[in-house]
Amino acid sequence: MIDPSKPDLEESVNVTEAHDRVVRGAAAAARENKIKENGAEPVSLTVMVLCAIPLLSAGWALGNAGTLFSYKDTVKDGYVRVIPADDEAGGPPPKDALAAYMAKGAKLYSKCSGCHGPDGKGDGNAYPSLAGSAWVTGETERLAMVILNGLSGPASTGKTYGVMPAQGAGMKGEDLGALMTYIRNSFGNKTGDVVTKQMGAAGLEISNARPKVGTAVTGEELAADHTKNLPGDALDPKTMLDPITLEPAEAK
Repeated sequence: MIDPSKPDLEESVNVTEAHDRVVRGAAAAARENKIKENGAEPVSLTVMVLCAIPLLSAGWALGNAGTLFSYKDTVKDGYVRVIPADDEAGGPPPKDALAAYMAKGAKLYSKCSGCHGPDGKGDGNAYPSLAGSAWVTGETERLAMVILNGLSGPASTGKTYGVMPAQGAGMKGEDLGALMTYIRNSFGNKTGDVVTKQMGAAGLEISNARPKVGTAVTGEELAADHTKNLPGDALDPKTMLDPITLEPAEAK
């Protein structure tokens, strides 16, 4: 029978037992693992141990660096470290004059190799060969004028290859001397001499004093005005030089 004064309850419901069931259910739910949001889970003990191992190893290695990297164990017996004098520290070793000029000239020739080729032989059509050329191995002033101003008309062989553009823009005396030394002693050419930076500077002055300055030279002009060597004192190819300054090594 239903009590009219308590419409929500039946006479058969034991309120105390129902309450106990609710309490026990809540307690059981509390004991279950709660679902965490992604990234909010606690770091496991295993991960913490794995992270600690390399940190502890690194600390031990730093603390024992003296024994891990022993000079006595890694250096050969009898090894002596040579400490250069103050005036020798930091600079490249001297080279003989020919080698020093050739090394600098080789770098400058990279600009010329696009036409004359890495081997200096040109292509026989648009670009002449520098190998065995009489104007390359002959008088140095003539060669300097061709490099600085370009060439119009026939080359040394009598063949016309078109107009060679001037290459003297931005050149210094040491650049011209080194480039000339290189091509006069490469590709089978073996003059064995050095065109010094002083000679190169003289070549720049002669070029700037040409009546037709700013124009390409011709074979006629070369024959009339420049079939001679650049002025300047000859340099023994075996003289030891600073490879950077091209000055005698003892003057460092």
